Amino acid sequence: MLGAFKRNDALKVRMAALDALRTNVMIADPDLTIVHMNPSVIGLMREAEADLQKELPRFSVATLIGSNIDVFHKNPAHQRGMLAKLDKQHNATIRVGARVFDLLVTPLFDAGRRIGFAVEWSDARERLLNLDYAAQFTAIGRSQAVIEFTVDGVILNANDNFLRAMGYTLDEVRGRHHGMFVEAGYRNSREYTEFWERLRRGEYQAAQFKRLGKNGASVWIEGSYNPIFDHDGKISKIVKFATNVTDQVTLLTDLKTLIDENFGEVDEAIGRSNSEARSAATAADETSGNVQMVAASAEELAASIGEISQSMAKSRSASDRAFDQAAAAGESTGRLTAAAQAMNGVVGLIQDIAGQINLLALNATIEAARAGDAGKGFAVVASEVKNLANQAARATEQISQEIEGIQATSGEVVDALDAIRTAIGTVREYVTITASAVEEQSSVTRSMSANMQGASASVSTVSSSVGEISGAIEQAARAVTKTKEAAQVLVR
Repeated sequence: MLGAFKRNDALKVRMAALDALRTNVMIADPDLTIVHMNPSVIGLMREAEADLQKELPRFSVATLIGSNIDVFHKNPAHQRGMLAKLDKQHNATIRVGARVFDLLVTPLFDAGRRIGFAVEWSDARERLLNLDYAAQFTAIGRSQAVIEFTVDGVILNANDNFLRAMGYTLDEVRGRHHGMFVEAGYRNSREYTEFWERLRRGEYQAAQFKRLGKNGASVWIEGSYNPIFDHDGKISKIVKFATNVTDQVTLLTDLKTLIDENFGEVDEAIGRSNSEARSAATAADETSGNVQMVAASAEELAASIGEISQSMAKSRSASDRAFDQAAAAGESTGRLTAAAQAMNGVVGLIQDIAGQINLLALNATIEAARAGDAGKGFAVVASEVKNLANQAARATEQISQEIEGIQATSGEVVDALDAIRTAIGTVREYVTITASAVEEQSSVTRSMSANMQGASASVSTVSSSVGEISGAIEQAARAVTKTKEAAQVLVR
């Protein structure tokens, strides 16, 4: 009886000890029926209950004791088969919905007989996160330089990338202070002290830093100093992740030097270009105005030549009419000359008749003298006839002289009309040639006017383009200035 009591006390002690554990422990009998859960595992199950019910709608923490462990599996056959053969501890990870648990299953034996199972539960999220963080840290370590410090700046560890960049081995740097990587002036400055004070306050520092490698070689790094906190929220160490950018900084320094050396010439050239562009713009504006004035003058000239062409056409018509009238006057004068020549025959006939009458009067006078007194009357008549014959002869002579004058005048008129007609013909030819030339000049002037209008538009376009070029040059000047400023910033 006393032995049984002692065994019961021992069991109670064990159970009390089990319940006092912070480990999440679940006890199942050989048939996998849950017979006990310590407070820690009950707390874990209650915290996960809502998530587990999404996958296992009948799951309930209140009814777990007395339930079979199969409630955690959709297909428990595999799990049962494995546990039936289990004779040593077994690690497993199960996923139920969004939850992942790590299990340590330990078979319980008494005198070689299996009497049940002890299952230790743990939330796998933290372990998986740590694995993920470790994988990330490993990946970062492959590509970046990594070094770890105490909160006081003492070197704890460094990876190969960092050691290669600085030219040291791990034994040469471990246990030494970060100050070995900075210049003495900066190491003893207030700025360097504040740098570590900020890190100890939990403020990370990220920038481009100049550091000293082995033998004092300058090494530029692009990196960050990161305070690492422990479970109690205290800073346990400082980890720096960095990339060696010495080559890039050297390149940028050379670029800045090159820009500084050539910027004066570039600036001067841009200034000259800008000045010349402004002068060209002014000249283009003036040329545009002049071309527009010439175009306007060409239009006026074309209009004037058009009027001259019309006047020449009228002059040609007038000269044609004068030529025709001169020709008609020549024909009339010719007929007058012919009529005057015809009158010469009449005058000759009259002279012949007057001569015959005079001869007849002479014969009558002779006969009257022979007749004596009887012929006195006849003699008087004969004398009068003779007088008339003499008067007719004188008149005829005067008419002949006048006709000769008319003939001479008619000849002069004919000659004058011929000369006029020749002159008018010459003038008509000149008018025709001039009219043709004026017409050609009018066509050329119209074409010139159109070309000048086009030239005016082209010059306006050139003026606008020169303005844009001037703007582009100013923009290039600003870009060069910004490039110089950017180079200065990058070199820092």
